[in-house]
Amino acid sequence: MKIAVASGKGGTGKTTVAAGLAAMLAETGAGVAYVDCDVEEPNGHLFLCPEIGETVPAITTYPVVDAAKCVSCGKCRDICQYRAIVMIMDKPMVFPEMCHSCGGCVLVCPAGAVTEEKREIGVVETGTARIPGAPGEIGFLHGRLHVGQILSPPLIRRVKTGIPDEGAVIMDCPPGTSCPAVTSMRGADYVLLVTEPTPFGLNDLRLAVETVRELRLPFGVFINRADIGTQDTERYCTRHAIPVLGRIPDDRQVAEAYSRGALLETLLPLYGEALRDAWRGMERETASRAKAG
Repeated sequence: MKIAVASGKGGTGKTTVAAGLAAMLAETGAGVAYVDCDVEEPNGHLFLCPEIGETVPAITTYPVVDAAKCVSCGKCRDICQYRAIVMIMDKPMVFPEMCHSCGGCVLVCPAGAVTEEKREIGVVETGTARIPGAPGEIGFLHGRLHVGQILSPPLIRRVKTGIPDEGAVIMDCPPGTSCPAVTSMRGADYVLLVTEPTPFGLNDLRLAVETVRELRLPFGVFINRADIGTQDTERYCTRHAIPVLGRIPDDRQVAEAYSRGALLETLLPLYGEALRDAWRGMERETASRAKAG
């Protein structure tokens, strides 16, 4: 079962919940993989402390134009939906950082002037994390986007090719509702939206709900710092028939452990049951949908 842990905004505790779920499953002896799709700022490794066994460059392509062959027809510019190619003085100029590597410009060029070259946009690292005293281990996978690269979806897709076919998979998605978050959530069996009961949290939760519904993915909500703010988030979920699968209060002990990089040592003893309840809720939801066809 692939679970995407997402949020409409940063700072809601998404990685807290994602890492906690992975560690909780390892404590039960279940096979589990943690996949950090937030390639621009991965931080799950700070809490799971994996041993990295392999680092592989992530390669993509970008167009190169042979000026001697170019006939200035502009077809490469016209097909590019991301404005990675523009025409200046009837000559194409390429912006590699904006290219999505679709290959359309190569196909439409009538003179064969456009070819593709490779470039490294980041790395993919795999390894294993172990929780002290836990019978199971956590397969670990994340990507690191190189400084100066502005497109993370190609690297996210590369990271997701390493997701195991069996066992539980926890995908820690980038915050927000833009292309990186959507790319990360695609293919998930269930999306767990982590939020906080504040006006900002509720506003961005609404955006996340609209996004997940557009993707036609089943989802539920996990409320972090549940005892602050107002009850508006709870009322919103009730009004729209959105299951609230878990709650963690605003606990100074958890915040202090987070700041030391010792989150799981404090989170699991205090709130492991909340994470187990959330996992059982997601299992019920996915089983029910599978049965309904």
